[in-house]
Amino acid sequence: MEQAIAGGIQPEGSDAAAGTRPGAAVVVDSLVKTFKGGVRALDGVSFEIPTGTVLGLLGPNGAGKTTAVHVLTTLLRPDSGRASVAGIDVLADPEEARKHMGLAGQFAAVDEGLTGMENLVLVGRLNHLPRAERRRRANELLEQFDLADSGGRLLKTYSGGMRRRLDLAAALVARPPVLFLDEPTAGLDPRSRIDLWAVIEGLVADGTTLLLTTQYLEEADRLANTICVIDHGRVIAEGTAAELKSRLGGTTVEVVLPDIATAARALAALEGVEEGDPIVDGLTVRLATTTGLATTSELVRRLEGAGLDVSSLQLRQPSLDEVFLSLTGQEPG
Repeated sequence: MEQAIAGGIQPEGSDAAAGTRPGAAVVVDSLVKTFKGGVRALDGVSFEIPTGTVLGLLGPNGAGKTTAVHVLTTLLRPDSGRASVAGIDVLADPEEARKHMGLAGQFAAVDEGLTGMENLVLVGRLNHLPRAERRRRANELLEQFDLADSGGRLLKTYSGGMRRRLDLAAALVARPPVLFLDEPTAGLDPRSRIDLWAVIEGLVADGTTLLLTTQYLEEADRLANTICVIDHGRVIAEGTAAELKSRLGGTTVEVVLPDIATAARALAALEGVEEGDPIVDGLTVRLATTTGLATTSELVRRLEGAGLDVSSLQLRQPSLDEVFLSLTGQEPG
């Protein structure tokens, strides 16, 4: 956090608790940030994170996700707007706000020339923890993040997953109530990613409030209580994963047939099962349903009555990936 802006701007009418809401650990209100060349990275972004919950901040590359995180963690000053963390105005009192937050960025901010233990002790020293508390806290975190057996090894011998866990541990040395994770699992293998998800879930269960930016929509679907999608510096959608998925409609029944001729016969057999017409796509017949299992039972009855063999049948909801593409027209980044 040594890069943090020492001063802050105070928009007209703001005060030390500007923008706070009861029960909200993080409040962002109409943030605007423009860079050289007129690029408006944030264009009136607003959102809140209730205490003890996770907000997944999603968007394509260049949407403004990291800029928002940098404003909240006092690394950037916005042109206008308000933001607070743990009830502290990050613009009016950035030094006090930093005492209530931890940050783990896209790249591990730990020293390869030090051991895992030495890295955590150093962070404790930078946070002005008493000498005895630094080592005690480092031992706690090494144990919590399954690094106790590796604490005496130089960081350059750690795997990518181990480094990310240590980086997250470093962000927690001072026990911040609010944690900002900017693509914490980027570049990790699936096993390491799942392990880190379990650690994050444990932190939230203990009461930590968390803002998560991620390029993995499965990650947001699993970890986030609410999701905020931004594009071109603006919030374009916000809600739970289920609420966002509902925008693309309800459940769809998908039936895969063994050949094209059978698929065509199945299409005819399923006419009138629901208000909407079934759609054929190669060997797959899809039917949107509002009644779920009831429709599936009727569908199976009709297929059996027509003497049709089915390769597979499943109920599926829209994925978060499909929601994202429908909202932004791009892949997450």
